[in-house]
Amino acid sequence: MKYERFLNSPVFKRFVRRRLFDRESVFSRMLLAWFSARSMGRRLPATPEGVRDSELFNQWWYYSFELAPGVMTSSSFPVDFPLLPRMLMRNADLTGCDCLDIGSVEGLMPILMCRQGAREVIATNPHLYNYEKMQAVRKLFRVNFKFRQIGSLYDVSRKVGNKAFDLINLSGVLYHVYSPMHVIAGLRPLLKKNGLMIVSTNVVRRPDFSMEFNDRGKLQREATTYWYPSIPLYDYLLRYFKLLPIDCLYHPYARDDSTRFTADFESGYLSVVCRATEEPSFESSDTWAPESITDSYESILLWDQAKESAQPASAIGYGHAPGAHLMHEGGRSLDLWKAVNELPPVGVAGTPQDTHALLLSDRA
Repeated sequence: MKYERFLNSPVFKRFVRRRLFDRESVFSRMLLAWFSARSMGRRLPATPEGVRDSELFNQWWYYSFELAPGVMTSSSFPVDFPLLPRMLMRNADLTGCDCLDIGSVEGLMPILMCRQGAREVIATNPHLYNYEKMQAVRKLFRVNFKFRQIGSLYDVSRKVGNKAFDLINLSGVLYHVYSPMHVIAGLRPLLKKNGLMIVSTNVVRRPDFSMEFNDRGKLQREATTYWYPSIPLYDYLLRYFKLLPIDCLYHPYARDDSTRFTADFESGYLSVVCRATEEPSFESSDTWAPESITDSYESILLWDQAKESAQPASAIGYGHAPGAHLMHEGGRSLDLWKAVNELPPVGVAGTPQDTHALLLSDRA
């Protein structure tokens, strides 16, 4: 690309020698990606036939986007594979809200946040690999969201500035990290009081409190997949971080899903909408959790509860409730084990708007 040639030019190298510009810095790489994205957007052909032959269309895509009427990019998922956090997020009233999306890839969820009326949206990725595509689809879908490269997901509350969010989407992330608790601890201080967090991950459908490790790739061959928590443990960890489950959707992995299915035990993908609370929600007999939240060394070091307590309140609304019979003792939060076992699972997606594909006309 011509901008790559510029960065290798004698003029640019003089900037490097004068220490005015670091060729490998985040800023220089973002500058290159920004130039490339603008150039790619300008070069996108006006006809569907031209789009199919374009550099943008023929790249690898995680999500599928309609780049021209009837012209869809490829995707990493089957066409009828459900995107559970998308289905749940349309129940939230995002009008005037501030939203954060963790692991946005090309930006499907940030686009939908904008189209559902959010005031400010921040998309994130650990790296810049998808930045060109993200900028191109942001322009194509006529939305305006910001982007932050955050590197490691630990300590995120110190990487996005002095922000507070009404909605945080943390989906498809926790099984990719060494420590899921560390990630939630880093994000929790960014959520406004009474705000919503959508947390979605792979789970094991069994009633104990454990996490299954991906030894020998038995869960997924994907090299950065580590943990599948059991459903009760997942529920407990959310409530540990003062996140009350209020709604959920579950997709069981089928035998014909060669990427995700394991014959060793039943597993699936569980997406949960949580409401931020100032007090943890546990059974009256559980005296360990409140003490651990307050006094444990890890909580003190890794979870900025002072910042969390200083956040303003959110008025974000949520328009669906699964039913009182599925709640924990006291009725404050949804019992995920009951919900998964008593509510109908989500098999294949019923409409394109429930999938990993985004049409130009989609609003949610």
